[in-house]
Amino acid sequence: MTARYFFAPQDTVGVPVVGSEKLYPVGRIFCVGRNYAEHAKEMGHEVDREAPFYFTKPASAIVASGGTIPYPPGTQNFHHEMEFVVALGGSAFRVAEAEAMGAVFGYACGLDLTRRDLQQAAKDKGRPWDLAKAFEHSAVISPITPASAFGAIGAQRIHLSVNGEIRQDSRLSDLIWSVPSLISHLSRYYHLQAGDLIYTGTPAGVGKLVAGDRLEGGINGLGPIALTIGPAE
Repeated sequence: MTARYFFAPQDTVGVPVVGSEKLYPVGRIFCVGRNYAEHAKEMGHEVDREAPFYFTKPASAIVASGGTIPYPPGTQNFHHEMEFVVALGGSAFRVAEAEAMGAVFGYACGLDLTRRDLQQAAKDKGRPWDLAKAFEHSAVISPITPASAFGAIGAQRIHLSVNGEIRQDSRLSDLIWSVPSLISHLSRYYHLQAGDLIYTGTPAGVGKLVAGDRLEGGINGLGPIALTIGPAE
């Protein structure tokens, strides 16, 4: 295979699936901004209900739950953001909300890790957020639970603690944009397909992390997520 390339291509990133020996292959990662009203307010923004907006992360940003990552370079204000992750198992293009859930494979707990100081600097200059969001080890994920085992999305609790202290605590029912509405809206602009992940936004309570911190989070009905922040490399 490498004979076709100058060097070996990167391996496909796989995420464990609850109840299966097979891995879920990650294609793209879409992240929803300001999808909880209280988080929008804590970041100094009005709640915008006209349309969701997104940023992306590379598949190489994926980190399995339970590991240790180095404190990232270039930041002095590294933040956690606990999220409900939707894993697609089918295609969707210009799909109606009523049909959108047919593309869902399963769900997971996720952490969207952010270099907040770099994000604020980008905002101040009207620049993209890539340096703040799309970096190595910035998309942590638990094993994926099949949709049939999770059931309907409702008022499940979503929470995160750092060193045993609760920092984020909310309900999935507090999402501004529902999962079917997000899939439908994204499908106007992308040919969504199996392997795409959607990080649906974080509740209020985001905060700073330092080396040595231990993160533990969960969403009712899903396997927990855990992460340790190691020293900078």
